[in-house]
Amino acid sequence: MSSNTDPIRLELYVRTLSPPGARTRQEQVLERLQRLEDEGHVDDFYVKVWGRQIDPTTKAAETDQGEFILNRIAEFKQWALANNTTLESFYQTHEQSSSITGQDHTTIVLPKMGLAEYRGGELAQVAPCTDGDDVHSVVNHLDDLERRLADQPTTSAAATVAEE
Repeated sequence: MSSNTDPIRLELYVRTLSPPGARTRQEQVLERLQRLEDEGHVDDFYVKVWGRQIDPTTKAAETDQGEFILNRIAEFKQWALANNTTLESFYQTHEQSSSITGQDHTTIVLPKMGLAEYRGGELAQVAPCTDGDDVHSVVNHLDDLERRLADQPTTSAAATVAEE
């Protein structure tokens, strides 16, 4: 369990479990997440494959998986708005036209890797995101999280102080 009173849950979203060209980076992120959980800093983490893109108007978007992805995107965008950051560079919307049906449709292209941090059930951070000219990647977020956790007193130290 995390040393903070609010449990920390991390959700890692990936396009694939075997990404060409990004495999090493993805494996490093997974190793860091596992270490944070093993050391008791994170109460839970999980990995969810969400693919390359989603079209909100398709039958696939109406499935449990599709609704989950669309709900997460909406939650992430709401968080970004409330925190004066943007996700637009990482969740790009594209208008496409089908050469077969002639119909136009919109797809949302998903980042290769995304990370959501929840504290006590509330969304606390999303990566990647942009704050002005600063880009905060998944790796940047893990660096920041590890610094914050290192600055917190350990549970045993807090218990000792409480007993005095």
